Amino acid sequence: MLIGYARPYSSDPHCEEQFKLLTNMNCDKIISDDQTSNQGKNLKNMMNTLSPGDTIIVVKLFAFADSTRHLAKLLNAIEDKGAKFLSLKEDIDTSKNIKGSLKDIIYRIVEFESDIISEKTKIGLSEAKQKGSIPGRPRIPDENVNRAIEMYQSKEYSLSEIKNETGISKTTLYRYLEKKQ
Repeated sequence: MLIGYARPYSSDPHCEEQFKLLTNMNCDKIISDDQTSNQGKNLKNMMNTLSPGDTIIVVKLFAFADSTRHLAKLLNAIEDKGAKFLSLKEDIDTSKNIKGSLKDIIYRIVEFESDIISEKTKIGLSEAKQKGSIPGRPRIPDENVNRAIEMYQSKEYSLSEIKNETGISKTTLYRYLEKKQ
């Protein structure tokens, strides 16, 4: 039996793209979880009911596992049950010898880890914005910048005096001076 598994992530929050690709793979059934950050009960149920000869198909490794350790655990469980695994994006098919050199395999794992970091960053930024936090470096009040520029151009103050009075470092001051030119 071909079993598709989908889980929402930021670029496919409703699993629509995953459902389309899994349907094109002629999956006998498609299982999904509605949680984005934690693996849900449907994945656990799917893993518990796997039979020898079944194949789990995912669009991306990231939709299947949350970490390299979690992926290894799931792949071991699939192998122990006599089932197979196929990831479309990474072109990993355990029913065949994994094609590619060690370098290619490591590249796939690095890509997987990068997807995890990217997704967690997007979730964190989204949560921060919802709480009203503005990501990035804090803005320096314009009056401090203008005061620092005036002090610098007057040539009456040293850079350390400018920094002590305005809180603007030499590097930041020079960056603003370059923008004014």
